[in-house]
Parts: sequence; structure tokens; C-alpha cells
Amino acid sequence: MTMEEQKTEAPKNSLADFVRETRQEIAKVTWPTRKETLVTTSMIVMLALVTGVFFLGIDSVLGFIISRILGMNS
Repeated sequence: MTMEEQKTEAPKNSLADFVRETRQEIAKVTWPTRKETLVTTSMIVMLALVTGVFFLGIDSVLGFIISRILGMNS
């Protein structure tokens, strides 16, 4: 079989095969428990808040320093 014949050949899997294989793969997934989801979500929210406060502090300090260097009173 030449390269051109391989490229023009249609896929042999049907939509039904795809759906069946997808269901089989989803059945293998280990889903997190409700507690794991809540703990992970709260950790992400806390980390986002800490990061936000950190960058607010850095921005305020650098803004103050730059305003002093440029002679602007704020």
C-alpha cells in the first residue's frame, strides 16, 4: 500500500465504537470524593488570596519607592 492510499483510507471506527470506548475509559477514572474536592478548592482559594495580598504589598512598596524617587508626594 502506498502513502497516498493510506491517506485516502477512511477511519474504520464507527460512532458507536467511539461512544463505547469512551464509556469504558470514563469508567476507569478515579473521581475525587466530595471532601477531597472541598479541601482542594479551599486550598486553591487560600493560595489565590495569599498571592493577591503578597502582590498588593509588593506593588504598594514599589509604588511608594518610585514616587519618592520621582519626587511625587502621595
